Amino acid sequence: MVDIVYLRMKKNVETTDLQAVHLKDIAYLSTSSEHKTEMEETVLYRITKKDRNIVVIDSFLIIDHLRNKYPNLEFQLLGPNQTIIRIVKRKKAPNPLVVAFVWLLLFIGTAMTIMNFHYDVSMQEVQQRLHFLLTGEHNDYPLWIQIPYSIGLGLGMLLFFNHWFKKRFNEEPSPLEVEIFNYQQDLDQYVSYNENKLNDK
Repeated sequence: MVDIVYLRMKKNVETTDLQAVHLKDIAYLSTSSEHKTEMEETVLYRITKKDRNIVVIDSFLIIDHLRNKYPNLEFQLLGPNQTIIRIVKRKKAPNPLVVAFVWLLLFIGTAMTIMNFHYDVSMQEVQQRLHFLLTGEHNDYPLWIQIPYSIGLGLGMLLFFNHWFKKRFNEEPSPLEVEIFNYQQDLDQYVSYNENKLNDK
């Protein structure tokens, strides 16, 4: 009876070094064969400086390589057809001056955006009108409405983005994380598509 090897490719893998890529790094194996450990240690690719920051490894090339090496085994592919290896450069500690400058720039930009939005929708007039409807008195600065509103605006943004620095309020992804995930999916499809076009030529 021929042993079957089930192979499931990992969709994305990150590495920081120029190194040899083993089968266990980019795929999961399930088999009763005694060669399982040996197969997992099989070197499939060596990352060099020419690869820049992305390498796409196709499952059919892996199965071809494994069939040549283990002709008595049957290989069955499950899941994704390719693994995208991202070569991430080691990050240096950020410069405190740059961080402070970017934070200040974002803070000022956000403040200007919020103020211009409130000016466009005449928020102060709305709050003055609301104060008049509730109290029957005119007040140019109804602070009892404006202060809670300002605090609520900040708390609402925190809840919307589901983060307080590195702390999460719950397990649900924020809208920003969902958008980043969708962008990553589109990027992976683009990279895979172009890799296939290059292989077909």
